[in-house]
Amino acid sequence: MNVGAYYTEAIAACDERLEQIRRGTRAVSGLRLVVFAGLVWAVWELIRAGSSWWVAGTLGFAAAFIGAVNWYFRLKDKRLLWEKLVFVNTNEWAVLQGQPNGFPDGKVFLAGVIYGDDLDIYGPRSVFHALNRTTTLHGTEALAGWMRKTLQSPGAIRERQDAVKALAHQGEMRRLLTANGLLAGGEGSAGGGPTPGKAADLRTLEEWLNTAPRIYPLIGLRIGIGLWTMVNVGLLIYGLSAGSYNLVLYSIGITWIVIGYFSKYVHRQHQLIGHKQAVFGQYADILSVFSTAETGGSAVLEELRGQAREAHGAIRRLSRLTSFFDQRLNLLVFTFLNSLAFYDLQCMVALERWKTRYRARLPVWIEAVGNIEALNSLATFAFNHPNYVYPAVQEEGQLFIEAKQLGHPLIPANRCVANDFSIGPGEKLILVTGSNMSGKTTFLRTVGVNLLLAQCGSPVCAAAFSFTPMQPLTSLRISDSLQDQTSYFMAELKKLQQIVEILETGAPALVLIDEILRGTNSEDKTYGSEHFARKLVGYGCLALFATHDLALGALESEMSGKVANYCFESVIEAGDLRFDYRLRRGIARNKNASFLMKKMGII
Repeated sequence: MNVGAYYTEAIAACDERLEQIRRGTRAVSGLRLVVFAGLVWAVWELIRAGSSWWVAGTLGFAAAFIGAVNWYFRLKDKRLLWEKLVFVNTNEWAVLQGQPNGFPDGKVFLAGVIYGDDLDIYGPRSVFHALNRTTTLHGTEALAGWMRKTLQSPGAIRERQDAVKALAHQGEMRRLLTANGLLAGGEGSAGGGPTPGKAADLRTLEEWLNTAPRIYPLIGLRIGIGLWTMVNVGLLIYGLSAGSYNLVLYSIGITWIVIGYFSKYVHRQHQLIGHKQAVFGQYADILSVFSTAETGGSAVLEELRGQAREAHGAIRRLSRLTSFFDQRLNLLVFTFLNSLAFYDLQCMVALERWKTRYRARLPVWIEAVGNIEALNSLATFAFNHPNYVYPAVQEEGQLFIEAKQLGHPLIPANRCVANDFSIGPGEKLILVTGSNMSGKTTFLRTVGVNLLLAQCGSPVCAAAFSFTPMQPLTSLRISDSLQDQTSYFMAELKKLQQIVEILETGAPALVLIDEILRGTNSEDKTYGSEHFARKLVGYGCLALFATHDLALGALESEMSGKVANYCFESVIEAGDLRFDYRLRRGIARNKNASFLMKKMGII
């Protein structure tokens, strides 16, 4: 399947449909203007002539105008949705051409992840950036969490793989789900991706859910405000007919005393649940779209679809209720409807009734939205890379990774050099030597990134991949810190210490080390590197150790069957330096540093 052509056709179809909707919107807008002119004419004739015919005409034009307005807004909502669909398809096509993804890059999640920066997991052009198609705060956090703490159970990995496989083939539903999620950004961002923080989030939701209802349980109060509302309306009508407003003013005064008694509580509740119509509507739309998903026998999708079908109507009602509650900020609504009908208290009764019924389920539904969006991201990645394979995960036992034609998913296919690779259960430590720029560090990242993807339930960049689950532990990219008064050398030692502390727990791990102890002299570096390599072999882990120190290659013969030497070579031909980025057995022999220094006129 040509994925690029698929998106090109989808973009053309969306553009055509969008243009039809725009033409319809313009036509309805013109019709609305004509009907309004007719309404004004009918009202004028009614005032001038007073005929009963003009009463009927006025009512008819008024009904037609309301219908035209509703028709216009329905078309406007369709237009916004199809604009988002155009963005979704255009973004996918652009990503396939090597352009940056239009969704957030997850840079905020870098802190506290031992391999986050080393493996380019978060940030611009990162693995997260390549995967991310989330539009909600919970979706983004779910996807980032899956990459921060990958699955370690073979059964759980297979279940997620099944879910990703089933979703990957439902392109129309997946894109519609993403487009509906993007609608929360409003009309202003119709041509672009999500704007984090633009819509209200749900950080105050837990406090609102845990606040015990105060008004809904008071049945007598609910009956009383209903009866008193009828009294207020009746006295207002009496006042208008009799020209005396004393009774209605006294009645309204009592109304405000009751409202004032609960005012502090109502105000606090509005702080917690107010201004969330858009985000609740967004979650309801996502759940509504997903409720139509085909599960393909996936237990994960079956459970999520069941939650979606149960949740979307209830969350949409909550969206409408919060919208009504927000109207209390309108001075006319606050004054007039509170005076006559206890508007604040009526809103609280409705919200507390909803909360009493769904309090226990709402957190589950919110979590389901996050998982749905995270799965949608993985499924889109899988669809966009039909040549990638779903790894075969083995039951827990002796650690190993075996891969055929393993490549880095962030390197464009036309530049990516794939290698066969295996480690474990015999060989526990692989020393990777090679000259500068030969591909050692990239290869370590290739192994780590694909292991991470595999344990998220995603397909990986390989022709075949099998493994046992393990935690990636890395020391590939080190930086000093003036703020923390940490030197480069000490920063590296602290990272190695963190790796050892985790290994001491006995957790299965893949350790990726790139040229440690660069901040010391060569003799000290060789001694420290050799003893650290020996220590790694004693742990229940697998390790790849990239180094320029060829003396470490002697460990292969000394620890036969546990340590192996691999290398990447460079070739100097006709005065040019060339790399083939092919992994070979043995120790690298060629050198390029002095050659490049001479060629650049440095020496």
